[in-house]
Amino acid sequence: MRIAVAQLSGRIGQVEANRARSRTAIAEAAAAECSLVVLPELIVSGYTVEPATLRDAAEPLQGPTLELWSGLARTHGIHVAGGFCEREGDHLYNSAILVGPDGLRLHYRKLHLFDREKEVFTPGDKGLPVVETPIGRIGLCVCYDLRFVEVLRGLALAGAEIAAVPTAWVGGFDRGARAPGSMIGQAQGAVLQANLDQIFVACASQAGIEGGTRFLGSSLVADPFGNLLAGPLAEDCEATACADVDLAQVRSAQKRSDRIRPRADRRTDVYALRVGMELY
Repeated sequence: MRIAVAQLSGRIGQVEANRARSRTAIAEAAAAECSLVVLPELIVSGYTVEPATLRDAAEPLQGPTLELWSGLARTHGIHVAGGFCEREGDHLYNSAILVGPDGLRLHYRKLHLFDREKEVFTPGDKGLPVVETPIGRIGLCVCYDLRFVEVLRGLALAGAEIAAVPTAWVGGFDRGARAPGSMIGQAQGAVLQANLDQIFVACASQAGIEGGTRFLGSSLVADPFGNLLAGPLAEDCEATACADVDLAQVRSAQKRSDRIRPRADRRTDVYALRVGMELY
């Protein structure tokens, strides 16, 4: 099957224009015969931490974005993952959903809030859900969640074959110099974790400069052996990258040989990871 990561620049507060961008990206991914397309973090509202702007752009889960993406998924026979600003009561959440031709499949709220996100969003309370779909077992997380290695490991242990990761990787926070031509640290981390957790990782980031923030693009797809299948895309462009994936590689990566079995060799007598009510 084929996965697309759609790198877009969400315009802050321009909700309808951003939904139109997502509509185009989904149609392009479907035309490229992709089974899954991942859109960036907060693509509908644009990435901002200004409370008034977010409140104006926020919507309930059962709102226009879910309606739009579900309709497009049904029309094109594709699965769509992407981020939006969710409102529930007095709380705002940095949320992501996965929809398929049959409607909503996953609802996720970002667990780890980055920098000033802590001032406006409520930390996620949906755990680390994984869902079985006709195209494979898929889990969601969002951007800064990747900094916490337990997240992807938890998704993998819960059975995910693909981690769909809406992101808005931003510049200005790295303390060290990056070698010319090298991947940004966030992208390096995603590729490394794909290898360590034996899972496909598909990250779609915002790009360019918006609202005074420089986004780093670098959208990518990595396989369970830590190979780049698509991307990283340039930091300043809107583009879509597609990758052909073979989910059988997930099982192959878990057993490199009779003596090298990264999943089975875990010492659960010494350490374990709780995901929801399950202990792995």
